[in-house]
Amino acid sequence: MIRIFCLFCFVLMLQLVLAMAERRWVGYNVQRQILDEEAVDEMAEKSESKVVLSVILYIFRCSGPRLKSCLLDSIPVLSWLPRYPVKDNALSDLISGISVGVMHLPQGMAYALLAAVPPVFGLYSSFYPVLIYFIFGTSKHISVGTYAVMSVMIGSVTEQLAPESNFMQWDNGTNTSIVDETAMNKERVKVAAAVTFLSGLFQILLGLVRFGFVVTYLSEPLVRGYTTGAAIHVIVSQLKYTFGTNPLRHSGPLSLIYTVLEVSYLIPKTNVGTLVVSVVTIIGLMLAKQLSVYLNKKLPVPIPVELLTIIIATIISWQVGLEQKYGVDVVGDIPSGLQPPVLPDATVLGQVIGNAFALAVVGYGMVISLGRIFALKYGYKVDSNQELIALGLSNSIGGIFQCFAISCSMSRTMVQHSTGGKTQVAGALSAMVILFITLWIGHLFEELPKAVLAAIIYVNLSSMMKQFTDIPALWKTNRVDMLIWVVTFILTLLLNPDLGLAASIGFSMLTVIFRTQLPKYSLLGQVPNTDIYRPVEDYNQVRQVPGILIFRCSATLYFANAEMYQDALAEKVRTHTHTHTHTHTDINVCPLTLKSGTDTQRYIVQMSSHHFLLSFLQFNFLFNPPPPSFLPPFFRLLFCHVSLG
Repeated sequence: MIRIFCLFCFVLMLQLVLAMAERRWVGYNVQRQILDEEAVDEMAEKSESKVVLSVILYIFRCSGPRLKSCLLDSIPVLSWLPRYPVKDNALSDLISGISVGVMHLPQGMAYALLAAVPPVFGLYSSFYPVLIYFIFGTSKHISVGTYAVMSVMIGSVTEQLAPESNFMQWDNGTNTSIVDETAMNKERVKVAAAVTFLSGLFQILLGLVRFGFVVTYLSEPLVRGYTTGAAIHVIVSQLKYTFGTNPLRHSGPLSLIYTVLEVSYLIPKTNVGTLVVSVVTIIGLMLAKQLSVYLNKKLPVPIPVELLTIIIATIISWQVGLEQKYGVDVVGDIPSGLQPPVLPDATVLGQVIGNAFALAVVGYGMVISLGRIFALKYGYKVDSNQELIALGLSNSIGGIFQCFAISCSMSRTMVQHSTGGKTQVAGALSAMVILFITLWIGHLFEELPKAVLAAIIYVNLSSMMKQFTDIPALWKTNRVDMLIWVVTFILTLLLNPDLGLAASIGFSMLTVIFRTQLPKYSLLGQVPNTDIYRPVEDYNQVRQVPGILIFRCSATLYFANAEMYQDALAEKVRTHTHTHTHTHTDINVCPLTLKSGTDTQRYIVQMSSHHFLLSFLQFNFLFNPPPPSFLPPFFRLLFCHVSLG
């Protein structure tokens, strides 16, 4: 009985294997009539529903649950704060908020110099917008506030509309022209607040019309090339604080080159005391940051290197008298308290529309890019449109309180994450730290040298300089992306961050068009013993399926590349025919119909006296080579879409 049972099992398994093999190698013959789009709509009875009207009615319908849902979506803090787990998150958010808050102090003051406004306005920009984002933002981990790239874009606007030459006064005592810094700073703050307010309005408008997808046009190579070029602008703008000189401010295209030449010309007039302070601070910061990285795993919180630096530098400057004895430029008066709200100057708004839109796009791109990284890591969703609204409210309300445009900072975000921050409560607590500093202890930093703030900027931007390693990496993976990176970097250097961004996006769009104009056409073959297909010209072991020619195009088929497509198809068929028959065959590919979108494309391929109908959908196609001469001269091949691995 056991032998009979084993024999029965063996026969059953053998039949199963044979059935599977037969099923694998079975031939398929699919036959149906050729249909155009109108015939399909008629057969399927396409509905004539008024889609637009239905969408409008859905948007404007009102009910109790829908009103509640809209309210919670518009003000996300109302949905998550009542359910905030105090026992689980309170302590970690507290530690993280204090750590980020002490970083806001030096970065806010330093980036205010980039924006060409007094340092105290960097503290304001680290307070009001952070609280607004806490209420309306959807990302739990990013740290919004002052950001180097945004600050230098603001600075280019403020120094262009309020240059030093407009505030020169004659000093009878020294018989020289001096700058009325009080009037100049007041005007520059007005310009910075106006462009910030307008950029916030742009972001709110884009969010309301659900324009969050605009960030998809900012590819990663474009963003990284742009931020690298903007970092160079930041570094050059701080050279005057490093050398203690006062070069003329240049604006417009090639202003970076003119500024470098001006600074180089003024090097013989360098203030030695300022240069020594800069060099010592840079070396000390770099060594301290390396020590912090080494001790990072052993300490519960990272060492506040920048905070310790400005405290030590302020004490030394105060005790030694760097300003009086050596002429080292210091921060100066820092008023206590907060500024009252002031509406932006309407006369300035019309002059900064382009700059404001560039700020809106760049700031949003930084926020959503970093926010999505942490959202993907921790399994929650970041609403791109709500992020636009949150950032827009932060900037527009911040502009009323004389802040300058903010975005997301990579360094502060990493500190907030590494110190255990789990929600935006950490961001709100960091704002409270800045409020405490602004109200009570801000005046203690009046003796801080500006060269120290410039050194902090240099060291913080060192990570952006590492992005140059993208070039060899992209050369190996995608040379078009490498070209976008390099061109974006060069355009940003030559045209300034605002015009450079617009030109870079235009160039990126051109590469998309060229990719559709110059796609890769290939014949596919099967990898042995698999259902995977690869180009036969790229692989040695790939073999074409006998009796079938598989043609693939890497780009979307539309009117601009239709003619090139049919030429490439004819060339591939001609090459394949010559390879397999060694005889000359005239091939003409004539389009029957060519429609846009996802409509099926159909071509007549004429080879000698035989006619074949080639019908294809999506971008993988099947084509049979010419049949033997004993078959009828006309026959039809119907093709179905094949999923190729």
